[in-house]
Amino acid sequence: MLGMQRNSRYVLSVLFSGAAVPALAQPFPAKPVRLVVGLGAGAQTDTIARLIGQKLSESWGQPVVIENRTGAGGVIAASMVAKATPDGHTLLLLTSFAISAALSTNLPYDPLKDFAGVAQVGFTTQALAAAPAWGVKSVKELIALAQSQPGKILYASGAAGLASHLNGEKFRLAAGIKVVNVAFKGGADVVIETLAGRTQYCFAGLAPVLPFIRDGRLLALAVNTPHRSPVLPDVPTLGETLLEFRKPESSSGMLAPAHTPRPILNQISKEIARVLNLPDVKERLQAIGLTPAPSTPDEYDKILREQITALSKLVRDAGLRAR
Repeated sequence: MLGMQRNSRYVLSVLFSGAAVPALAQPFPAKPVRLVVGLGAGAQTDTIARLIGQKLSESWGQPVVIENRTGAGGVIAASMVAKATPDGHTLLLLTSFAISAALSTNLPYDPLKDFAGVAQVGFTTQALAAAPAWGVKSVKELIALAQSQPGKILYASGAAGLASHLNGEKFRLAAGIKVVNVAFKGGADVVIETLAGRTQYCFAGLAPVLPFIRDGRLLALAVNTPHRSPVLPDVPTLGETLLEFRKPESSSGMLAPAHTPRPILNQISKEIARVLNLPDVKERLQAIGLTPAPSTPDEYDKILREQITALSKLVRDAGLRAR
């Protein structure tokens, strides 16, 4: 009997000893979360990050601090996150992650091995637009015009390697036309040159081009998203004319350092999906040209692999020079 009592005391001492039993896992997040953005304050990606970050802060009871690390098309921001502690407290939000992977030959990280997908956030809407003076009212009419004047039609886009430039080159290849790209640093210049008639059409983000579409000075021929934009519901998608555009090759998404625990990735992903489905968030994102399209971590890993493969092929086919 005494032996049983001694054994019972021993069992109890083990059960209540912090050294003998692993401590309970800390709830996530246990401290402020850094959300690193590869573009400066005021850019679309920064606006998306701040909107999502505010909602996550309210839900988690921990600050989500937006950290802008600009330069090299998001590579500087991605490099920093790749080296961060993989505990979910440092995250990356980029629209150009797959683009950089396809265009760069000497990245300081492995885009597939050094990151874990958290969630796709959505698709950035870009418009294919032309000035009404050129007389084209559809994608098919624009293609016909370009085919009738090979090498003479100019199109405006953002700088080489940006999404608008890659969309322009994809359109050139898919339509089988010979056109000349004129690249500009910002969307405002793209719109100005097209309005002035110095370029026949342009690919541009929705934010800079939308006011001119609404007042009739530019005609939106198509958008590049998988489905019609709720902001321009009467404008067809490029995929309605060209099969190659039915699956986008870049999107906004959130990533974490590789080896971040799967339960944490799943928790963040579910919370992002909840936030993106809030009516006020969805409305504000659509107003700046982003169509929400959340995903699970596994789905986003697969999406990124497919996007990098597709964009690498586009870079080769278009004869673009990798950086």
